[in-house]
Amino acid sequence: MSPRVSVVVPAYNNAEYIGETIESILGQTFTDFELIIADHSSTDGTMAVVEKYDDPRIRVLTTEAGGGAKRNWDRVTAEAGGELIKLVCGDDTILSTSLAAQVAAFDEHPSAVLVASQRTLIDAYGKTFIAARGLDGLSGLTSGRDAARAAVRAGANIFGEPGCVMMKREVLERIGLWDNAHPYLIDQATFIGVALHGDVVAIPQPLATFRINSGQWSVGLATEQARQAADFHRSLSAAHPGLLSAADVRLGNAKALATSFMRRGVYLLLRNRMSR
Repeated sequence: MSPRVSVVVPAYNNAEYIGETIESILGQTFTDFELIIADHSSTDGTMAVVEKYDDPRIRVLTTEAGGGAKRNWDRVTAEAGGELIKLVCGDDTILSTSLAAQVAAFDEHPSAVLVASQRTLIDAYGKTFIAARGLDGLSGLTSGRDAARAAVRAGANIFGEPGCVMMKREVLERIGLWDNAHPYLIDQATFIGVALHGDVVAIPQPLATFRINSGQWSVGLATEQARQAADFHRSLSAAHPGLLSAADVRLGNAKALATSFMRRGVYLLLRNRMSR
């Protein structure tokens, strides 16, 4: 029989951190899950770390180079057999109660297609940078349309990184897996695509960690991310008449631009902190 949950990890040059990622998944209080890891032709010894783990719940795949994040995210997702699916990037972790809390939310709310939590932001050394972030005030059961509108108006991915989110696998497959039309928004666009097929449950407590990469975050990168966000808002409005007002789109575009430069400031601050 298939497990209730599939946890999928698309790995790429994560040798330094993927051991923590795997251990955080194997240490869950909820045990009816499979763990599928797909290595995207890493060159840093990621596979050597992965192969140290001998657990019947683990399945390891390899993905040929090229195709960007979508190729490996789709590859590992397509192998999942669980009713529910969670993608965890190869340098992030989830709390030991993450699967249990999110499965319980699905059990309590049969109309839900997506459950999201807050997350803790950490630096390269695992030190907490921001203790609890995400959801933009959402709590409990809300319609997917309302959650999508809140995300656009916030100009940010209020659902959090993939490790914060669990989805109905059949709905994710129905929308064509990961939405890479706007690459900087691959997770947010996908979450909204799923959310529009039902309800969302927001858990206002951290159930995952996101490791901030203190590498260069240029002005050009910030501008491009904001441009892609504005394009996504416009395409979403066109594809779903009545979902967003013109004011929602204008507000979201302005906040996306502000958020992209705020994120650049955070990355620069973190880089300075870690260089001391």
